[in-house]
Amino acid sequence: MLRFLAPDAVYESLFAVDLDDLKARGIRGLIVDLDNTLIEYGNPHATEEARRWVEDALGRGFKICLTSNARSRRVRHFAREFNIPAIANAAKPIGRAFRRAMRLLGTRPDETAVIGDQVFTDVLGGNRMNTFTVLVNPLSAKELGATRMMRRLERKVLRELVRQGLLDERDWQLRQKARQ
Repeated sequence: MLRFLAPDAVYESLFAVDLDDLKARGIRGLIVDLDNTLIEYGNPHATEEARRWVEDALGRGFKICLTSNARSRRVRHFAREFNIPAIANAAKPIGRAFRRAMRLLGTRPDETAVIGDQVFTDVLGGNRMNTFTVLVNPLSAKELGATRMMRRLERKVLRELVRQGLLDERDWQLRQKARQ
């Protein structure tokens, strides 16, 4: 069970993800979380950095689908702003949204990466679907109360993953930067 919580890669932020590495792995589709991954939680506007990242990824031939547990109105707003498909109220980590995203992208699990800031939604859901999973640090400390509670459990799980050799110590240290 614990292996389903282990990300395949960890980066300081979405904007640091090595797209060349993903391309070399045969990844063609990116399922990207919205809040605190692409855009700070609660921010109603896309940042220039987010715009550049989406344009760069699309320019490299990746297909992108936003997949978020956030409400429809917010997710639709950013889908229109970035001109990419999106799934709102995704109920991650349940697999239905991930399967739907892969259909929209036209990719198989082995051609898809899930990128997000939460172990229990993005990483668990992506691993259950056999995709390549990328954990990034949240963009902001501002989060829902339930998410803050899950972060405490997440830290314990990540420590245990390191102890069992399922997560590299350097990745654990990188993740700790998010707390500072």
